[in-house]
Amino acid sequence: MCVQVQIYILCPKTIHPASKAAVYLEKQAYVKHASTVTGNTPPSTGAQTQSAPLIRPGRRRLRERATDPSEEQGISRRFVVHLRVSGEKMAARPTAKTVTSQPDFLQLNNLACGMAGGRVIFATDEWFAPAQNLLKREPADFIASAFTEYGKWMDGWESRRKRIPGHDWSIVQLGVPGVIHGFDVDTSFFTGNYAPSVSIQATCLRPDEIPSLALEGDRTGKAATEEEFEAVAELHSESWDELVPVTELKPGYSDSCHNYFPITFPHRVTHLRLNMYPDGGIARLRAYGVGQKDWSAGPSSDPVDLVALANGGVCQGYSDAHFGHPRNMIGLGRAANMGDGWETARRLDRPKSLETDERGILQVPGSEWAVFRLGHPGLISTIEVDTNHFKGNFPDSCKIEACSLSAEEEEQYRSTRWASDDRGKWKTLLPPQKLKPHHVHLFSGEAVQLAEVVTHVRLVIAPDGGVSRLRLWGHPKATPPSDPQKLTSKL
Repeated sequence: MCVQVQIYILCPKTIHPASKAAVYLEKQAYVKHASTVTGNTPPSTGAQTQSAPLIRPGRRRLRERATDPSEEQGISRRFVVHLRVSGEKMAARPTAKTVTSQPDFLQLNNLACGMAGGRVIFATDEWFAPAQNLLKREPADFIASAFTEYGKWMDGWESRRKRIPGHDWSIVQLGVPGVIHGFDVDTSFFTGNYAPSVSIQATCLRPDEIPSLALEGDRTGKAATEEEFEAVAELHSESWDELVPVTELKPGYSDSCHNYFPITFPHRVTHLRLNMYPDGGIARLRAYGVGQKDWSAGPSSDPVDLVALANGGVCQGYSDAHFGHPRNMIGLGRAANMGDGWETARRLDRPKSLETDERGILQVPGSEWAVFRLGHPGLISTIEVDTNHFKGNFPDSCKIEACSLSAEEEEQYRSTRWASDDRGKWKTLLPPQKLKPHHVHLFSGEAVQLAEVVTHVRLVIAPDGGVSRLRLWGHPKATPPSDPQKLTSKL
């Protein structure tokens, strides 16, 4: 949306015309709508300051639209500001910035994410916006001018205003079954139309217990059919375990949109039921947890990616995640873009002039790291480091360390944020290797130096940069009897 703002600026009569061509407003102050005037208002306009919604600050270009002879002789000049306002800014309320702690479970994997295979298999009503939007990976968007034939376009799930008995609900099939540690019910941009309250239920279904339900195509303007209601009734979802009781939500402003729900439910989950009371909109549903693969089938001769999200791998800590979280590296398939990988900020301790060793590896003082717990203890035989999409910002080199930790030892490391290795547990799995841009690097044989069962790995990159995927192929093994590993979350 484009907003026109008039600003009157005091100027000397001798100002040169060329200097009026473009003026940039850099000050961090809020600018009001067109009827609001900064500075002195020329008497000839008769304009009065009015109350108006605020727009966030930023760089704004001022272009002179017109002046009149009286202004050339007077003390003020009129400029017109054209502001392009994004949806995120329209839904934001000006508030003092405060540092707030976020729940630990946000560092885990989003098991319901559409990119991990999550999908909505049933929804009672999707009049304004389809329920599948709930599982999008990217943050919700807002376009003020976007409408459909059914009403305002919204980036989330929004039902019609209910005029019949009952409430709206949907069924989500997790992309990766596992143990859930917390939810984020995100109401971004749903400010006057968010669901007043929600509850969440869960269950674990066998493949043969799942009815053939699928919501295909654009569901905007649609509601569940009688046949769909009959099919979903076979799940008896109203009697599933309650993970989140009926709880009021907060509106979708930037300072209140994230409704966090930590939970304690140590059971494997495959499906969720999201209840809205009685109707309204929700932008995103994120279910954070740890994937839980069924390893009861026994060992296989084929190697398994032991750190994969789908097999129970989870990021336990990292040094920096400025542009992308390390958990992205264990996602499904190859990365869609740079945002679907781990990328750090540029280290500020890099030498002013870079030098390399005889192998061509940069000699730098610092590095970045990320620690993962494997989905199952195992013996790693092949390593894949993929820098797909990272062409001008790939790491110069990487190395991987590994160790076998008990649950108690893992907690001790986590309490220090993996900052020290006083116990001397970490051993070299992969020595430093030179990396290439936008390339799949495979290491096996003599390059993999540790022939021991491990439970945790630490990827170290130097000096900084991005990696899209990390694959650790090997075979699940039992941990040594003297050092049992309990694969339970310590969050």
